[in-house]
Amino acid sequence: MDEAPSEPLSRRREMFPRLGAADIERMRRFAAIERYAAGERLVASGKPGVGMFVVLSGAVAISQRDGLGHVVPIVRQEAGDFTGEVGTLSGRPALVDVVADSAVEVLLLRPAGLRALIVAEADLGERIVRALILRRVALIEQGATGPVILSAPESAESLRLQSFLQRNGQPYHVIDTTRDPDGVALFESYGAAPGEPLVVCPDGSVLRNPTDAMLARCIGMVDSDERPDAYDVAVVGAGPAGLAAAVYAASEGLAIVVLDCRAYGGQAGASARIENYFGFPTGISGQALTGRAFVQAQKFGAELLIPAKAVALERDPGRESDGWAVRLEDGRLIRARTVVIASGARYRRPDVPRLAEFEGHGIWYWASAIEARLCEGREVALVGGGNSAGQAAVFLARGAARVHMLVRGPSLAASMSRYLIDRIASAPNITVSTQTEMTRLHGNPAAGLEAVSWQQKGVETTHPVRHLFLFAGADPETAWLDGCGVRVDANGFVLTGPTDGIVNGAEPAPLESCLPGVFAVGDVRSGSVKRVGGAIGEGAAVVAQIHRHLEASIARR
Repeated sequence: MDEAPSEPLSRRREMFPRLGAADIERMRRFAAIERYAAGERLVASGKPGVGMFVVLSGAVAISQRDGLGHVVPIVRQEAGDFTGEVGTLSGRPALVDVVADSAVEVLLLRPAGLRALIVAEADLGERIVRALILRRVALIEQGATGPVILSAPESAESLRLQSFLQRNGQPYHVIDTTRDPDGVALFESYGAAPGEPLVVCPDGSVLRNPTDAMLARCIGMVDSDERPDAYDVAVVGAGPAGLAAAVYAASEGLAIVVLDCRAYGGQAGASARIENYFGFPTGISGQALTGRAFVQAQKFGAELLIPAKAVALERDPGRESDGWAVRLEDGRLIRARTVVIASGARYRRPDVPRLAEFEGHGIWYWASAIEARLCEGREVALVGGGNSAGQAAVFLARGAARVHMLVRGPSLAASMSRYLIDRIASAPNITVSTQTEMTRLHGNPAAGLEAVSWQQKGVETTHPVRHLFLFAGADPETAWLDGCGVRVDANGFVLTGPTDGIVNGAEPAPLESCLPGVFAVGDVRSGSVKRVGGAIGEGAAVVAQIHRHLEASIARR
């Protein structure tokens, strides 16, 4: 009996499957034939991708290239092979170079044609999408493409950029400027300060301590194009609720755009492991769960603008009686017939002196692999008693010497799932301190956090904690709605449904605000259950209510 293929070999076959003649024939109606001479470039790293190429004859060579000119060969593809990774679905900038290794004839499936193929030919589409996902994962793991970050090991600004790229599924590479001679020379030539990172983009341009938005533009994540046409739906927030709305709306043919100021996934995307989500008995990371939804939304044609910060909700100046406009931080207007508020909630900042001094210098509001590496073998503290806090504590405990959980209430039972309470109780290096409040922070902004004091039943103690994680309470992300007329409850969460007055002569739909055509879903909505499953359910449910609103709008004209 033949032995089963090893896991690496099996994974590579899934990553680079070869299409048969029948598969290629099914693809022809979605594609056009192109021909290239030997040495001609089909795809350039860092430039917008034109689509997916299927090799009919000849061969192409695929390689990775970073901004410093380092080139790493990946694979040579021949007849029956196809190019691309997940970004190909939406025409995102390429992460690799594709060059004709000989005279080559190919089928070119542009992004719209590729998405149409995936929907129309489900079994073939499944194989293609799986390959595209696995290729993106491999590129991230190898870190030989994408921007190069040059910085000192624990630079707070470098960690910010790494977190931004990681949470958006973007490959990158870090060079330690205290060790790498080439990195030191480049760093010094630009006169960067010790704590400032330099970023070299795939096109060779260099950014000095860029903002997230500047970096996103440099690597082609977002554009600055005007969008004069109105979408059917604009969703503000790409957490589970916003992504669910995108998947269901796009799959039903609605023109939809999703905006988020930082990354897809929201708070859920930063969860190390979600173990009580329906259908995943062994659990799944928040990044993996929301990453799948992110790909799924693109598959159905949703447009995602990340990062793109919404600063106001206004009436559409061209359709004031029946339309809305979301104003972005850069001044652009995104016009839409309906708007879904899915901007979620942010963790509350405790009222402790000097907190702002140490944000990014030892104080964190999420616990990803990047922060976990900084905590290896160290004592850390975590404030909060909800599920997010519990998931973070268990995750950090894998490498930290000790995790101190500081909980204001008398126990975890009121706010945490039982399975997490049991997991925490069984971890020998997690200490839960109830009826405890943080009181003081010690250190200096240059060196970072050095110690934390907290008080339990009137007794204050100080611990040598250099990393503090805050998961306490939540405030709604609704500042961008100020002045637009949306009603909120006493805590600032958006009110929806029949209890909130009359809209266009009728009661609002269950997820509709007091403004006609403006809906709210997920954690930002007053009365929501603040769970991933609930957010996804609301994101799916709102689409039927959007359809009814759009149909009624047409009937009124």
